[in-house]
Amino acid sequence: MLRRLLAPALLLAILTACSKAPDAPAPAPVEPAAAAAAAAAAAAAPAADAGAAPAAADAGASTPAPSASVATAAPATVAPAPQVPPAPASPTDPRLGTDYFVLQAPVPLWSTAPKLEIAEVFSYRCIHCAEFQPKVNLWHKRMPADARWEYVPGVFGGTWDNFARAYFAAEVLGVRERTHDDVFHGVFVDKYITEGTPDEIATMYARWGVSKAQFLDTMQSFGVTAKLNRAKQFAVQSGVDGTPTIIINGKYRVNVTPDRGFEGMLSTVEWLLARERAAAAAPGG
Repeated sequence: MLRRLLAPALLLAILTACSKAPDAPAPAPVEPAAAAAAAAAAAAAPAADAGAAPAAADAGASTPAPSASVATAAPATVAPAPQVPPAPASPTDPRLGTDYFVLQAPVPLWSTAPKLEIAEVFSYRCIHCAEFQPKVNLWHKRMPADARWEYVPGVFGGTWDNFARAYFAAEVLGVRERTHDDVFHGVFVDKYITEGTPDEIATMYARWGVSKAQFLDTMQSFGVTAKLNRAKQFAVQSGVDGTPTIIINGKYRVNVTPDRGFEGMLSTVEWLLARERAAAAAPGG
C-alpha cells in the first residue's frame, strides 16, 4: 500500500520547480515521506523540489518567500494594474490560481525595451531550467514579433548567487548568448561543477575561451552586484519561490504544473500575451 501511495508523489516531484532552499553540503537523493498520510498529501498538492547541489536533480518542498527585498533603484517603466481575467472558457484554457496568478501589484518591467515582456526567473543550478531550455529555444522561433524574452537569474543565496553573478558577468563581457546553453550542459551533462564556487564556475567559462581572471573580476564587480540586487528585488516583488517561473508584462506569474508540464506553461504564456495584446487594443487600453 505504501509503495502505491508514494509513486504519484515521486512523479509530481519530477515536474515541479526548483525551490530556493539553502544549499546542502552534498547532493541529496529524493526521499519519500515518513508516513503514508504524508505521501498521500504530497500526491494531492504539487510540491517544488529543492536543488541540493548544482549537478544534482532538485527535489523537496518549496521554501517561504524572502521577507524583505534589497533596496535598489527600480526601472522607470511600470506596467499598469492588471484586470483579473475571467474563469477559463474551456477546459484547455489556463487556470487562474493554478497555471498562472495575477500579481497583487504590477512590478517594474525587467527591461525598458518596447514589446510585451516575458521574464523567466531561472538558475543554472536548476535541473528543471536545464530541461526547459530546449523547449524555450524552439518556442523562440515562433515567438510573436511584439514580444521579447528576458532571463532573470534567481538570487536565493549560496550557489544560486554565484551562478547569478556568472550570468551577469557573461552579459557584461558579451558572451552570454553563446554560452547560455553551454552552462546548462556543463553543469548537468559534463559535470564540470561540483561545489559551485566562483573559481570553479570561472574555470568552466575558460573552457569556452573566456579569460578566467577577467571573469572572476567581473563576477565581483560593482555593476554585477547591482544587477544581482535588482534580480533579487524582482523575484521578491513577483512572489517567485521556485524556478523556472515566468512573469508576463509585470502582471502575471506563470508556473509549471504536473498535469500540463512545460508545454502547458508556454501555452499559458501565449494565452496571457493575447490578453495583454487585446487589452492594449481596447478603447482606453
